[in-house]
Amino acid sequence: MPRKIILLTEGLTNPHNGKTARNLIYYKPEEVLCIFDRALAGKTSAELLGVGNVPVVSSFHDFPDADTLLIGVATPGGKIPPSYRSIILEAIGLQMNIINGLHDFLHEDAEMLSAARKAGVRLIDIRRNDEHDVVNRKGINENCLRVHTVGNDCSLGKMIVSLELNRALVAAGHDAKFVATGQTGILIEGDGIPIDAVVADFINGSAEKLVLQNQHHKIINIEGQGSLFHPRYSSVTLGLLHGSIPHGLIMCYEMGREYIHGMANIKIPPLDRVIKTYEDTASIMFPCKVIGIAINSRKYTAAEAEDERKRVQDRFGLPACDVIRHGAEDLVQAILQLHKKLELC
Repeated sequence: MPRKIILLTEGLTNPHNGKTARNLIYYKPEEVLCIFDRALAGKTSAELLGVGNVPVVSSFHDFPDADTLLIGVATPGGKIPPSYRSIILEAIGLQMNIINGLHDFLHEDAEMLSAARKAGVRLIDIRRNDEHDVVNRKGINENCLRVHTVGNDCSLGKMIVSLELNRALVAAGHDAKFVATGQTGILIEGDGIPIDAVVADFINGSAEKLVLQNQHHKIINIEGQGSLFHPRYSSVTLGLLHGSIPHGLIMCYEMGREYIHGMANIKIPPLDRVIKTYEDTASIMFPCKVIGIAINSRKYTAAEAEDERKRVQDRFGLPACDVIRHGAEDLVQAILQLHKKLELC
């Protein structure tokens, strides 16, 4: 049965911090009842997150049939905001299961555990894992095309691009699978490994494990994480890149973003340097090229996005598009052309 979810975004109901909530509303609308943010009650997800028409409420009693509270925010370092504690405990008291995708684990909180046991509900820490595999480079299916989204920064839509590419491929009759590597992707897809919560020695091995688990499909679209150019998250990006050994990369970037997210003193390098760095770094392990460019143009007009699309296509000789605004077809064709070029079965 579908879950009946209330999304907790208290104080952080915006497209960036609330990206988990935003994507659940977009990709799992049948499961989402409302958003909980007391200061913004009466507004809608369309107004605040630019997606759906989910109401914002200030009380759980507005939706008494809810069975799940999902923490729908991304925070610096993955910390659960202290103000959320009483809200989560209230939800537990109302016999709601709690889904948490942050790095702070509810299972490590004695009060939360005790309350959950008393109420007979589940605490689900999406990032909690026991991954301990290293890369072996054995059993790789040479006929499975591996496509991986990467970016010049974090938080610019790599997951959405992978999801939309996979949706379009499946809709066109191709045997494709979205491979989730982060908490939101796992919530949407129902499987995957939270790569950024894996012990460093095992990141590459976990990425390879995801390939092995899904390579019975003809094409796998591997969700990207972080960026090689972000001082905080480059290690996760590198491990995922080297562990998943992609055949092709989709380069993602956001129009107008000049500085690394959260680090206004560090400028993002030019896109040609970014592309070369990713190709060189990936090819240490396996021959790999950028085959297309995904543009996040959400802050710009349609005309401005179209101008940017043409500029990028002319500059790099690669297909480019915003998968939400323009559709994913150009990048899908790039994937299919790569599949044909490599003569995969």
